[in-house]
Amino acid sequence: MSETQRIDVSRFVRNVATKKGWVLNQDPDFLASLIEGLEANLLRLGYLQCPCRLSWDDPKKDKDIICPCIYAGEDIAQYGHCFCSLYLSEE
Repeated sequence: MSETQRIDVSRFVRNVATKKGWVLNQDPDFLASLIEGLEANLLRLGYLQCPCRLSWDDPKKDKDIICPCIYAGEDIAQYGHCFCSLYLSEE
């Protein structure tokens, strides 16, 4: 198993949320499915490509949709959640 595959995705998303001042989706089943999607993409692609977006299967082309995607902050500010609703505003 490569170093990237050893990432604890659950811990990663919690750390991102804490660092950014966001919260994770409170629906445990939905949250688990998003984490599973990130884990599957990590194993398949070698990077944490957002589970709700289509991939080019190329890290250079996908750099804008690697979790947390570059759109997350603006989406959370405007809509209260990122596109896939993994991350939410504290409000």
